[in-house]
Amino acid sequence: MTAERGVVIAGAAETDAVGKLPGHSTLQLHIEAAVNAVADAGLSMRDIDGIATVSSPGPVQVAHALGITPDWMDGTAVGGTSFLLHVRHAAAAIRAGYARTVLITHGESGRSRVGATSFPRGTSSIPGQFEAPYGTTGPTSTFTIPVLRYMKEYGLTHEQLAYVAVAQRKWAARNPRAMFRDLITVEDVLASRLVAWPFHLLECCLVTDGGGALIVTSADRAAEFPKPAVHVLGTGESAETPMISQMADFTESQAFRLAGRAAFAEAGITTADVRHMMIYDAFAHVPIYGLEALGFVAKGDAGAFVADGNTEPGGRLPLNTNGGGLSYTHTGMYGMFAIQEGVRQVRGEAAAQVPDAEISVILGNGGMFATSGVLVLGRQPR
Repeated sequence: MTAERGVVIAGAAETDAVGKLPGHSTLQLHIEAAVNAVADAGLSMRDIDGIATVSSPGPVQVAHALGITPDWMDGTAVGGTSFLLHVRHAAAAIRAGYARTVLITHGESGRSRVGATSFPRGTSSIPGQFEAPYGTTGPTSTFTIPVLRYMKEYGLTHEQLAYVAVAQRKWAARNPRAMFRDLITVEDVLASRLVAWPFHLLECCLVTDGGGALIVTSADRAAEFPKPAVHVLGTGESAETPMISQMADFTESQAFRLAGRAAFAEAGITTADVRHMMIYDAFAHVPIYGLEALGFVAKGDAGAFVADGNTEPGGRLPLNTNGGGLSYTHTGMYGMFAIQEGVRQVRGEAAAQVPDAEISVILGNGGMFATSGVLVLGRQPR
């Protein structure tokens, strides 16, 4: 993609801390992350003419709080992958001339619940009418259902599933900001409290507070910024179903596959070009589904691939190098933090830096395998 049509991430930053932040409201987390990202890009709020964030508190309220009068807004809210879609939409807006410098923000008081909205459980929703009567009440008793079919059909073992958490803790041990840093074993995972069969506590994501923000602009401005600009080489998005029971196949994510195919095609890459990956990990099975959907391993082989050490430090495909949602942070919508780590790796400034991380692929999930976004980020334009 030429610089004339290319798009870069010029600024990326999280809130000063992530984890337990009872003194921060949801809006305050957005504002703190935005201020940090704008400073990271060497800009001021006066330079921002586009804004994107999810519906609560929404782009209008965030823009007003920051003193921004936007020419372009995006309030797409499709779960934890929303921020990957915001990058894609911002890139399209910049190429179309609707905006020059777009700020994407995330803030969520997932643990402390300060100014947070409640999880919808009403019977008026489609899942409320057709799934809740059977006992599913939120992610832990819903999102876990497909993996039981996967385990039955492909022989994924409990030990292989547990090793996803073990591998990611090895990365978290190298990250001073990670909430959990102590190394764990498969035995530790399987001995932790059972949450929803087949998942134990250490196979479930954290519940934290925090936020992050990005500055997206045109690639021809890359030299203007104090830090290396990260090129957005490819993007993709897709959706499958609002109800987990209506997945076309419980053993794979159609949304992951379609979003990944679009992003890889736009970037002009194959799996052989990728040296770093971030896959949304609300539960331990999601990276397994992601690795297979993107074509890094054959169907049914991802569990053994992870258990053989391929994704941990020293492995041939470093994955979730900040520790992921299982060990680093997970506010409820994790996609922003996956993008942040991808940017850090491509820049060469990550806490657990991967050598030669010239391309990073980020795969996001929204809802319970409902939606997906994929980004391909690179050190150089292609």
